[in-house]
Amino acid sequence: MAPTVLLTLALVAGVAVVMVLVQRLFRALPASLLAVLLATTAAELLQLDIPRIGPLPHSLPSPPSRLRSGFAWQPGDARRGNCGPGLDRIPALRPGGRGHDRAGRRTKRAYSPDRELTGQGLASIAAGLFGGMPATGAIARTAVNVRSGAKTRMAAAVHAVVLLGIVYLASGLVSRIPLAALGGVLMVTAARMVSRRTVASVLRSTRSDAAVFILTAIVTVAFDLIVAIQIGLAAAALFTLRKFASLSSVQREEISEPRSEGDEHIAIFRLDGAMFFGAAERILQEISQVTDVQVAIIRLSQLRMLDATGAHALVEVISALEVRGITVLLKGVRPDHLALVTNVGVIRSLRHHKHLFEDLAGAVEHARSHVRRNAAANA
Repeated sequence: MAPTVLLTLALVAGVAVVMVLVQRLFRALPASLLAVLLATTAAELLQLDIPRIGPLPHSLPSPPSRLRSGFAWQPGDARRGNCGPGLDRIPALRPGGRGHDRAGRRTKRAYSPDRELTGQGLASIAAGLFGGMPATGAIARTAVNVRSGAKTRMAAAVHAVVLLGIVYLASGLVSRIPLAALGGVLMVTAARMVSRRTVASVLRSTRSDAAVFILTAIVTVAFDLIVAIQIGLAAAALFTLRKFASLSSVQREEISEPRSEGDEHIAIFRLDGAMFFGAAERILQEISQVTDVQVAIIRLSQLRMLDATGAHALVEVISALEVRGITVLLKGVRPDHLALVTNVGVIRSLRHHKHLFEDLAGAVEHARSHVRRNAAANA
């Protein structure tokens, strides 16, 4: 291994050790700042040949010339590099701001999202006017503030003032800070952002939660935090659908006493849980396999969730049974499902519009009348 790599790794490890020890022994001292100062001093005294931060600007950039000249677009600005939007184009950005404001009002959290979005928007506009490029509000910076004892939003303001002072007063000194020192600070900060108790509880909870956690962590390290969040959400959604599908079932029930002659030709099916695209095909197959039945009563009162795919599956179930000469009766359509089953055509697929019942007793009595009628016709 090259000497530079060894020195870099040693410096990273030293910064991490100093931060941990200072945090445990002298909690009132800024551990990360002391670690960076010690690492920089050691690198300068020993004249270590390792990468440094490098030259920093000595002042804030001035506004582009066209901003100082009244923000009017002049021919040839593109050739001179003044291609960004001026203040005359700011009104075009207002619709997007209104959309963020509406999204913030929909949340029920105890904070003011419009204040945050307004601040971020003004800061982004100011940065763009001075030649800056807004990036993102990193959670790592917030974690460092909290770990350092920050309790109010003044911590962010102090952070900005300190950075401004570094640009004007200490850019030369800061340029000599080894990148390895910053790497050590970030490693310790990242480790402290993860709660070991939370990780252990997630890994012990369920296999699906543990799989989503491990997948998100791997993608975060290998690619990017935003990509990891997107993949994690997609994986969590798949596991949730899988759980919903496993909770969905079809139960065949017996007719309660007293029984009547011909009840063996009546089948009662109770749909439980959710009937959506993940479970519709299985439910369709289970009901369609019924034999030696003249009337099928499908109970929907225990069906908690129904989507368009599930409603179409009901239409297919009813059509398949009716083609085989089995009369289908629906019982207990929930009020929140009534519009869906009506629009999709579930009720139209019934042999008669009166084959829709609110109570089981009425459905059973109607089914018995069908069985008696069939028996009389075959006598």
